[in-house]
Amino acid sequence: MPVIPDSAGASAGASAGTIGEERHRVVAEAELAGLDALDRPRSAGSTAGQPGVGRAWSALWPKLAACGLGLGAWQAVVSAGWKPRYVLPGPAAVGRELVAMTTDGTLPRAVTNTLVRAGIGFTVALVLGVAAGSLMARHRLLRSAFGSLLTGIQTMPSIAWFPLAILLFQLSEKAILFVLVLGAAPAVANGLITGADQIPPLLLRTGQVLGARGFAAYRHVILPASLPAFVGGLKQGWAFAWRSLMAGELIVVIAEKPSIGSILQTRRSLADAEGLMATMLVILAIGIVIDGAVFGRLERAILKRWGLGRG
Repeated sequence: MPVIPDSAGASAGASAGTIGEERHRVVAEAELAGLDALDRPRSAGSTAGQPGVGRAWSALWPKLAACGLGLGAWQAVVSAGWKPRYVLPGPAAVGRELVAMTTDGTLPRAVTNTLVRAGIGFTVALVLGVAAGSLMARHRLLRSAFGSLLTGIQTMPSIAWFPLAILLFQLSEKAILFVLVLGAAPAVANGLITGADQIPPLLLRTGQVLGARGFAAYRHVILPASLPAFVGGLKQGWAFAWRSLMAGELIVVIAEKPSIGSILQTRRSLADAEGLMATMLVILAIGIVIDGAVFGRLERAILKRWGLGRG
């Protein structure tokens, strides 16, 4: 007798196979989704998903707590009587002096002049540092010849440059900017060189295959790939520039052009401890604000673009 195929059984087997394949596909997609989730870690302190006020408060309260601890320690030292109040005043007295200096316009004019100098000097240092770093990053001979010199200039104290600056430019704006540029440009150049050294060779070869040569290689491959280390160099360069500027304004006092450094020197000459410490607080606050609002934000944006952001 001929055997008649069981079509129902065959259909059932086919259906079972399809269901099994579908199940494996769903499981595989779930596993991939789980792995993708691992690429987006969220710590307990993450601000993702919070409203704007919540994110702002989460970022602000640690800084306020640190300020509170610092002021408390300051007041504790003053209350202990380690130094007389006219030598080491408390936070309240310094705060009143800070308000008075702001109200009479002394501090705003000085801060404006200082920030203009800082902006001009750091811009010049940035241009020179990027140019020097780009050349030395791609030419081994230039790096062998001038790499140690660049590092040596960076390690020199800014105050050591001022006798030469005054000899060249007298007591003028140029003397201050000369020292500022020498303090910041080497750090910017070294940051770019470090970033270029960390570029994978495969990325450079890929850029060459795609036609990125000469200036195009710097613009489209080297500079973008060097950004994380380059931003670190920018932050360090700004720190050197800010310190050099304060040293310069303490030494080079220009008539009818008040600055933060000149106020600091005047208050020291008058033994005005409240004004002296109030000016120092302004210097500290400007450094912190610029680092967080400019370089910190730039660094976070670059890390996020590279997939290295947190929270």
